[in-house]
Amino acid sequence: MFKQWITCIFGHAVVELQLLAYPVRELADVSRTSFSYEYMAYPMTCAVFNAYYPSHRRRWIQFGYYVLFTTVLTVVEVLIEQYTDLIWYVRWNWFWSWATIVLTFLMTRVFCVIYFETMTRVEAAKQKNAASTTRS
Repeated sequence: MFKQWITCIFGHAVVELQLLAYPVRELADVSRTSFSYEYMAYPMTCAVFNAYYPSHRRRWIQFGYYVLFTTVLTVVEVLIEQYTDLIWYVRWNWFWSWATIVLTFLMTRVFCVIYFETMTRVEAAKQKNAASTTRS
């Protein structure tokens, strides 16, 4: 849901600033962004990214993981832009896509790290409290 929130903001801003357009889209009466990409495909890709993130590996492997996911998504987007009418770059290019994708992956990764560390601490505190309660 965090990724959907981020892509909602970025996606609407980019479309409203007329940097790119989605001529063919679902829910055209509701939004000028691509519903299937912004709310389903991209957030699901981000979930896979975070689920398999190599957090216990070396920094260069983690960096490569960002580069790999971002580059694959950008290449697919560029191919879709060139060979279909699903997306049009108006005042946009592959670099801006790559930069915003890596930025949103970074933001989501930071959110996940903070969220899950907090949940781990809360669970540990609950277990400690339960253990001290049963001893009393």
